Amino acid sequence: MIIVGPVAGGFLTEAKGWRWVFWLLAMVAGFFALLSLIFMRETYAMVILQKKTERLRKETRNSNLRSKLDSGLSHKDYFLRSIIRPAKMLVFSPIVLALSVYVGIVYGYLYLLFTTFSLVFRESYNFSTGAVGLSFLGIGVGSFLGLGYCGWSSDKLLKRRTAEADAVAQATGEPAAEMKPEYRLPPMLPASVLLPAGFLLYGWTANYHVHYIVPIMSTSLIGLGNIAIFMVVSMYLIDTYTIYAASALATNTVVRSVLGAILPLAGQKMYKALGLGWGNTLLAFIAIAMMPVPWVLLKWGEKLRKKFPVKNL
Repeated sequence: MIIVGPVAGGFLTEAKGWRWVFWLLAMVAGFFALLSLIFMRETYAMVILQKKTERLRKETRNSNLRSKLDSGLSHKDYFLRSIIRPAKMLVFSPIVLALSVYVGIVYGYLYLLFTTFSLVFRESYNFSTGAVGLSFLGIGVGSFLGLGYCGWSSDKLLKRRTAEADAVAQATGEPAAEMKPEYRLPPMLPASVLLPAGFLLYGWTANYHVHYIVPIMSTSLIGLGNIAIFMVVSMYLIDTYTIYAASALATNTVVRSVLGAILPLAGQKMYKALGLGWGNTLLAFIAIAMMPVPWVLLKWGEKLRKKFPVKNL
């Protein structure tokens, strides 16, 4: 859906002016905010169980009933812990730190492209204000393929690897194998390769003014790698930190939002200084430097989880 905006926005700006882009966004956001208030329901286990406990207290008039997940903290303590725990996880958990930085770079790359596509395709390929939105279709197609790739492979691999580990455990007389969060990581390995490959193809084909369809198709690799990395990291953090997943995701969100705001500021200046070819090559080199992250977690993630437990934070 993030690609529909630039495509529609380009033609809307050309037809009605840039102000209508913001009017349309306000109307759509307001509509879905109302739908959310009406139809969204609580899904967090701790809150659901607490509400059930409160209902049973009223029904049984037993004030001693407590939720199994009740820690006895006040609302003020919960608020302070909600602020402090994500910050401590960023500093003291290597897993959260590495994945937050990785996703932050990936997220920043996406918004860097959003802020530079118009410049690149208007100056290099003479796209009109309306047509320039179509240059985002490559990332859109890649993102759609990435969703399908993760949806097809993630649970399938998780079940298969758990079954394989369980078969080995039974053969050796050990307890049944548990599902490990690291089984979520394999789809991230090819995605980490596609990201720099996409930047190299996009940068150099645009630099030499190859037909516009080639750099647009190249960005589909970036979109596929981007969404696959983002989804795998999110699922891995949820499986790893379970009831503390909100804190891990909050840390990840803050870091990626900061980098998503900062990196686009350097995009146009970087391309002017280095050109499209070497500018995107620089981005590819940074992505290559981050490629060992999923490999390291796949091999040593379990040891890191046990060495830095979240309860100690």
